[in-house]
Amino acid sequence: MHTHILPERLPNFAEKFGYGDFIHLVHHQPGRAQMMKGDTFFREIEANCWDPELRIREYAQHRTQVQVVCTIPVMFSYWAEPDDCLDLSRFLNDHIAQLVHDYPKNYIGLGTVPMQDADTAIRELQRLKDMGIVGIQIGSNINDRNLNEPEFFPIFQACQDLSLAVMVHPWNMMGEADMRRYWLPWLVGMPAETSRAACSMIFGGVLERLPELRVCFSHAGGSFLPTIGRIQHGYNCRPDLVAIDNPKPPTDYLGKFWVDSITHDPVMLRYVLDMVGEDKVTLGSDYPFPLGDLEIGAFIEEMGLPETTVQKIFCENSLNWLGLQKNAQLYSV
Repeated sequence: MHTHILPERLPNFAEKFGYGDFIHLVHHQPGRAQMMKGDTFFREIEANCWDPELRIREYAQHRTQVQVVCTIPVMFSYWAEPDDCLDLSRFLNDHIAQLVHDYPKNYIGLGTVPMQDADTAIRELQRLKDMGIVGIQIGSNINDRNLNEPEFFPIFQACQDLSLAVMVHPWNMMGEADMRRYWLPWLVGMPAETSRAACSMIFGGVLERLPELRVCFSHAGGSFLPTIGRIQHGYNCRPDLVAIDNPKPPTDYLGKFWVDSITHDPVMLRYVLDMVGEDKVTLGSDYPFPLGDLEIGAFIEEMGLPETTVQKIFCENSLNWLGLQKNAQLYSV
């Protein structure tokens, strides 16, 4: 339920809009492309980032048929003018919708929306719903603003009303400019960003006010669950600072949101299962990127968990988060 994809070809949005470091692709050799952020190299990607049939073949090696696909977070472009971000979002969303249409047994789609403008985002949410997209992926902050800010609430309200799932993915990592060495933005900043998002949605009352909103936090919730004791203690000892928008303790929300299984550590995954319950952990991979679980849950199969728990992680919990039913005519999971 957590994989990333791009179209093989991207327009040069910077030229189209006349500004900005929008991502474009340079296909410099067969099966490989450079993601360029303006004139700056961002990342090298391979054909499994865009080739749907190659992805299906690679997944089959791990006895996995269905991939939930979403864009790469750097594509969010929340810093852009809302109408321009909408144009970019529609290009990416149309690609994913076509993929789902062409390969209904293999792909389920999550869209992206211009979170910086609620009215524009909500229009695209309705279009996504009409196209059969079952949810959206959003960033852990929106231009450094936390997810509890009032301007984002109507978007979450619309997601609940439209029964669209929400996956929160870290991006725009806090402190990134000060810790570029050792890949620290990805190793330290990303887990912290996900905790920032979870704390903001809990303390800001988003999850309290929208109890039917189906939210999944990437990378096993980042550093939120490993530090829930500290977070709860902060609520207990300084409610004047913490409980100012929501009087309920953060531990009340354990089991009310989903997290994926990307821990790379069976000890940590057992802890996560203890914290949120076996019904709220979904199979994530972050495919095709190297920091992901590219063996698609192999370590979970080796943990000695009850078969019912494994089946929940591998299939049932993701379907529940996405609001889907297992369909034997489509899937052979």
